[in-house]
Amino acid sequence: MQLVLASASPRRRGLLKDLGISFQVLPSAVAEDGFAGLAPADQACALARAKARSVCQGLNAGIVLGADTIVVLEREVLGKPETAAHAKVMLRCLSGRSHRVITGIALFRVKDGEIVDSLSGFEETKVFFRDLSAEDIDLYVATGDCLDKAGAYGIQGLAALLVQRIEGDYFNVVGLPLVLVDKLLRQWGYSLLQEGAGSGFRDD
Repeated sequence: MQLVLASASPRRRGLLKDLGISFQVLPSAVAEDGFAGLAPADQACALARAKARSVCQGLNAGIVLGADTIVVLEREVLGKPETAAHAKVMLRCLSGRSHRVITGIALFRVKDGEIVDSLSGFEETKVFFRDLSAEDIDLYVATGDCLDKAGAYGIQGLAALLVQRIEGDYFNVVGLPLVLVDKLLRQWGYSLLQEGAGSGFRDD
């Protein structure tokens, strides 16, 4: 069965490609600002489901994977910075402190043009930033790497030098908790491990 990634994120695409997974990319056009009233984990899962569901329209068959990653500092959700100055404010807030990264995952199974089943869940990782100097922040923000990422950083790039340690799933911080995705898929008899090893998703 065809796996469809409902995301334009190059980080998520890269993680699946590194596993040798065959998949199609159909980015969702769902606005990310319509779920702000929910608790962080509920917000991430709701948005992941909305993204996946929107991509199911017009699809004849396949498994659609939606994901949404948010950064939570104490009780505040940090989205993507609007400007370089906004990114600097976020990074100053994160400096020397811990925060949570939550990724909601949603899977929708489509057969004959209809959604026949769905699964969802979330992963949470605690990230500890070292103390950042003004120069550290200026240098990182000047790269432009911060502008399309929740919390104004991407751990897989130069921001790895800003992170002191993490507790939990590293790939969750990148944007796709692979073990959780595999765990959910196994409820339907599929497996990322099976696909990556060359066996392919088993047909129903």
